[in-house]
Amino acid sequence: MQDIWRLPATELADLVRSRRASAREVAEAALHRLDAVNPAINAVVDHKAEDALAQADAVDAALAKGEMPGVLAGVPVTVKVNVDQQGFATTNGVTLQRDWIAKTNNPVVDNLRKAGAVIIGRTNTPAFSYRWFTSNKLHGETLNPRDPSITPGGSSGGAAAAVAAGIGAIAHGTDIAGSVRYPAYACGVHGLRPTIGRVAAFNASSPERPICPQISAVSGPLARTIADVRLGLQALAQPDARDPWWVPAPLDGPPRDKRAALCIAPDDLAVVPAVRDALKDAARRLEAAGWVVDEIASTPPLREAAELQAQFWLGDGYQAMLDAAEREGDEGALACLHGNRDKAIGDLASYSKLLTRRATLTRDWQTFFDTYAVLLMPVCGELPFPQRLDLKDDESFKRVWAAQMPQVGLPFMGLPALTVSTEMVGRVPVGVQVVSGRYREDLCLLAGEAIEAGGVPPSPIDPVA
Repeated sequence: MQDIWRLPATELADLVRSRRASAREVAEAALHRLDAVNPAINAVVDHKAEDALAQADAVDAALAKGEMPGVLAGVPVTVKVNVDQQGFATTNGVTLQRDWIAKTNNPVVDNLRKAGAVIIGRTNTPAFSYRWFTSNKLHGETLNPRDPSITPGGSSGGAAAAVAAGIGAIAHGTDIAGSVRYPAYACGVHGLRPTIGRVAAFNASSPERPICPQISAVSGPLARTIADVRLGLQALAQPDARDPWWVPAPLDGPPRDKRAALCIAPDDLAVVPAVRDALKDAARRLEAAGWVVDEIASTPPLREAAELQAQFWLGDGYQAMLDAAEREGDEGALACLHGNRDKAIGDLASYSKLLTRRATLTRDWQTFFDTYAVLLMPVCGELPFPQRLDLKDDESFKRVWAAQMPQVGLPFMGLPALTVSTEMVGRVPVGVQVVSGRYREDLCLLAGEAIEAGGVPPSPIDPVA
């Protein structure tokens, strides 16, 4: 049982439900792993061992009474520090929020607990969750366990680093412009951005949210196997009346022909050879599993969607964001906002035009997915970036944003997308992105399993010095 932390969530839950292992044993192993490796990577920035063990004891007590604790029975998980967890600070990586102690749980936390999960820690994020790199003045810098010279991604960088290093079997992350998908890509694990409305979320500590995060930000699971991603989604996608955008859509839709589109360079994205090779290899894996893969030259507009999403995200209430970032004095948050100053929304007419165009682009993409079950495309035009690249100079900042276009565009239409990690290029992971129509995460996961079967980077891993 000493290395039980290595097992995937599917196996851990089965062990606990069958009482071949106790939830306390699993939690203790996870906490020992956290103590052993977290100092090297700083992925988990807040945890209370006694609280985690009390959760585990509650699972064991339910089993002793003949009750079934849920699909994640005894599975150790982490949650990101930007969601409310009762008794913990919802810092979002910001010193200004270090005393925002939550009095209630976000639906994400409640649904994980209802599924029987044991929350063992809270993971790091950049200040305000603005970057694809993870550091802040409050909690410090998170390192990639595969290679500390490259970013662990962001904003769910702590989540991806934790799950890659074996701190929990599933990690919770959030995604408004790639914040689940890019950390999964950078750390060599899998990560799902669900459809908007699929996973209920609400922070009582900051109940008033701008329109953009209301209709394009989502919570989603990161894990080392696609089966665990599916299990995490099942746990998270439960109803909660506090989220007015939650949609009671089934997790499995009607059968579709296994037909995929491959677009290597959507909207003329600059793609490095290693990313191109990974996409072609993933297409071959799909074909070996019985999929028909059509290589296409273009998709519905994606670059325009990315530009509008950046404007929607960073321009909606721009001055208030900038004022908060200046009070915080975080260089990464300020670089993000200063670098996108021209995207501030000027007037109501501009806002109306943006939302009108959103409906048109969503219609175009949904029509595309009438033809194809899934789209195979890059997560990023480049391999994971060197650590702190966005702070180096203006050209480097622009390089980062240009390469991330495939991640930024999809949330504008509220589409689901899955990062599948496929291999290592030296010490650097690479992977692909699988996209489908709204509420068809099942198709993303079906294709993801076929790609995963062709091989993935080894995990969990001990952090590399």
